[in-house]
Amino acid sequence: MHEYDDAVLDCFLKNQGQLFDEHVAETREEAAAFLEDCMAVVLESENEVEEYFEEEGMDIGDGSAIEASEVFEIGDGRFLVVEG
Repeated sequence: MHEYDDAVLDCFLKNQGQLFDEHVAETREEAAAFLEDCMAVVLESENEVEEYFEEEGMDIGDGSAIEASEVFEIGDGRFLVVEG
């Protein structure tokens, strides 16, 4: 089970439109449940995001993994990856 702190939940709530056409969560509780269902991960650095994409076999094309719509920059150096 993942634990998502308030910074992660607030980041997702504020920026969920970058991945979804409609909001999938309106509250922190809904966001936590949605992220848990998606098995979203919080990674500690840009390098970890790049490694995660490589390990999962996710194609990022010519860009950087942190530019992918599935990646949310939390603002404290961490990143949330949500596979929609």
